[in-house]
Parts: sequence; structure tokens; C-alpha cells
Amino acid sequence: MRTKTLPILFFTFWLLTTGKSVAQNQNDSAQISRLYQEALRHPAAYTWLEYLCQKIGGRLSGSPQAAAAVEFTHQVMDTLGLDRVYRQEVMVPHWVRGRAEVGRAISARFGTTDFRVCALGNSVGTGPGGLLAPIIEVHHFEQLKSLGTAKVQGRIVFFNTPMNPTYLRTFQAYGETAQYRFNGPSEAAKLGAVGVIVRSLGSSLDPHPHTGSLGYQLNVPKIPALAISTLDAEELHQLLQKDPGLKFYMESHCEMRPDKLSYNVVGEIRGSQYPDEIIVVGGHLDSWDLGEGAHDDGAGCMQAIEVLRLFKRLNLQPKRTLRAVMYMNEENGLRGGKRYAELAEETQEKHIAALESDAGGFSPRSIGISDDARGFDPYRAWETLFAPYEIRLENGGGGADISPLRNQGTVLMGLRPDSQRYFDYHHTAIDTFDKVNWRELQLGAATMAAMIYLLSEYGTP
Repeated sequence: MRTKTLPILFFTFWLLTTGKSVAQNQNDSAQISRLYQEALRHPAAYTWLEYLCQKIGGRLSGSPQAAAAVEFTHQVMDTLGLDRVYRQEVMVPHWVRGRAEVGRAISARFGTTDFRVCALGNSVGTGPGGLLAPIIEVHHFEQLKSLGTAKVQGRIVFFNTPMNPTYLRTFQAYGETAQYRFNGPSEAAKLGAVGVIVRSLGSSLDPHPHTGSLGYQLNVPKIPALAISTLDAEELHQLLQKDPGLKFYMESHCEMRPDKLSYNVVGEIRGSQYPDEIIVVGGHLDSWDLGEGAHDDGAGCMQAIEVLRLFKRLNLQPKRTLRAVMYMNEENGLRGGKRYAELAEETQEKHIAALESDAGGFSPRSIGISDDARGFDPYRAWETLFAPYEIRLENGGGGADISPLRNQGTVLMGLRPDSQRYFDYHHTAIDTFDKVNWRELQLGAATMAAMIYLLSEYGTP
């Protein structure tokens, strides 16, 4: 009799636990479906993005537009009925572009040719008299070093390195080539160069120069640096093939002014069961000054706020505390992300996970996950919940602003939209609101909300 009872008990236990798991999965599916439906029926993020881009515009750290964006996002979150909305003080660099830049090739054989250029962020200017010098083309640092001081000194170095078009993920190509923009000026200056021209980091041949940050090295002369459009880089290359002795005139009026007070903006819904466990969703509020900062990163900021709006609209009470963070100064300093992590450490806050959107407002494709303690495998249990929305979960993720939280053991995640068009707009004057599709933006927000919902319910698996 006893031997017959044991299998029945085991079967009953299996049935109860399996039934609970199925019911739980069905409830999660239903809640995630509600998030997607609300995001698509009431596209608040898209409406907010329109105001941010078209009424405020580019939001370079330290600018009046950045200050206006702080006030705008604070007011938006203040209307959502959140438990707390506040600012975090952060001192940011204040780089000013000044008057329009000039780039011009001067050839004894072909006369003068004007090129479309823009100053790289944090660059020093040439001053009102400009800079005229012979120009030399290189494709990588090894080639630059092989030329030595004798062939570089007194010249302008032209880094002509295209992004690799064969990579499916354009961010991989960007990561490889960004070193010439960031480190190129100092590497050239070490050999006596007087200026730098960098081929824009763009996926297409077009006339739009892409700005972006450079980093001057300590105890190395600071020389002016311009970006040249990919189309014009090809033309300059051809001119140099025909006349290696041509000279280049560059003029820029940018300058770095004293640091300025700015803010991260934070909105919070307090957790009902584990309020001391914090989950962050965010993007960076600053942008370059050439365009409207629509894809980079107005889209990510508005998606982050939308996550909290969806929770409030659907009366979803998170078990853990949720924060939407608008980070300031990702583009040319990362001061906001660093300051947020410093304050979290000072107050001994426990951040279990952070999800960033900083790859454009295009159709979401996946969420990348970096969990140093547990690895990726535990998250596979959630893959079926995202499958109906054609979203993959992938190993490896994060973002620049949330990266300082990694040292505290925080799981880092990044929304990965389709990247094929991102570097057509990135850091250019055409990164404007009209380039964002409302459905793609809202689908990204819903995907983020789905992951935040699961984290708020279960923590990290």
C-alpha cells in the first residue's frame, strides 16, 4: 500500500508545481501583451520625442538646450504620478563649436576644392587665422608610426579609414574605426602633426560630416581636428592620388570653457515587496549640437520614461523599485553615468539590473544581457515570452551610461534595434525627428517594459 502511495504523491507534487509554472507563464504572457498593446495604442514616447527634438533641439552638455531638456523631462515624469521625481547634480564639460568650420584643399594643379567638415567634440580650434599645411593620408596607426616624425611633422594627418561594410552588425564596424577619431589627434601630434582630418564614421557614402568626441592624451600637444563626410573623404583621397603635394586649409572656432552645473533626471516607482532592490532603465539626455538628437539618444530617453508610464497606466505595481534615468553628458565625458554610480555607491543602494537604450529608435531585434555572476543561461527561460514579438535574448549587453554600475555587480542590459541605418544619422545634422518611425519607437519601449516587468517580478533569474 505504501509503495503505491509514493508514486501518486510524486505525481501530485509534479502536477501542482507544473500547473503553477504554466499559470505563471500565462500570466506573464498576458501582462506583456498588455504592455505592447498600450504602447502601440497610445504612443506617448513618440509625442514626447517630437517636443524634445523640434522645440528644444540638439542638447550638447552645458548648453541652454541641455538645461531645457532637463526641465522638460522632469516635468513629463512629474505628470505621471510617480513616487518620486528628482535631479542629481553633475558638473559637465562645456565645449562650444562656434562659427561654421572650413575645410579646403589647395592644389597648384587643380586649384581649390571645398569640403564638408565639422569639428570633433572637445577639439581645440584653429583660431580665426585658420591653419594651412601639407596633408598626408594614412589608413591605420601602424602606417602613421612607420612614417615617423620626419614625414609627419608640420603636416595635417588625414585618417581615411572606412567602416567595414561586411559586418552584419554595424556597431562592430563602428567600434573598430572609432579609435581613429578618439585617439587619432594625439597619436598624430606625438609625431609633430599640426592638425587632423578624420573620415566620418558612417555606413554610407553621403555628404554629411559626423562629429563625435576625441580624447586628448596628457602631455601631448592638443591639435585641431575635423571630421570630413565620407563622400568628401573619397574625393580628397582622389585629389591626393593626383597631387600628393597639395595643401589643406582648416578653420574652426571651437573652445572648451569651464565646467558647468547640469543634472541627471530620475523618476521612480517604489517597489511593493523589495523596495531596496533597484532596476534602472535609461538613456542619455545630451546630444550633439548639429541635429536634433532624435535617434541618439532622444529615442532612448523617451522609451525609458514610457516604461514607467506603461506601468502606471496599466496599474502594474512592481515588486522592486523602478527608476528611469536621463543621464547627462554621455557624448563627451560620461559624467552623468559616472556620477549616478558614485552616488549609488555612497548611499549603498543595491542595483540588481540596468537596461539602456542608446542604439536608435529603430525596430527592436534583441536584448543583450551581461550577468557576470550567473552568466546568460538562466535568462533562456524568458525567451519564449519574447518570441511572439520576434525579440531574441542574447549574451552580452549594456551601455555606456550604465557601465559604471558593473563594478557593483549590477546585471547590464542593452536594447538592440536594427542597426543598418543608425550610422547614416549618428552624430550628424540629419539626426532629426522625421527619421524616427513611431511604431518602431513604441515597439522598442514595449520590449524594454517587458524585460523590466520580468525583472520587477522575479529579480535576476
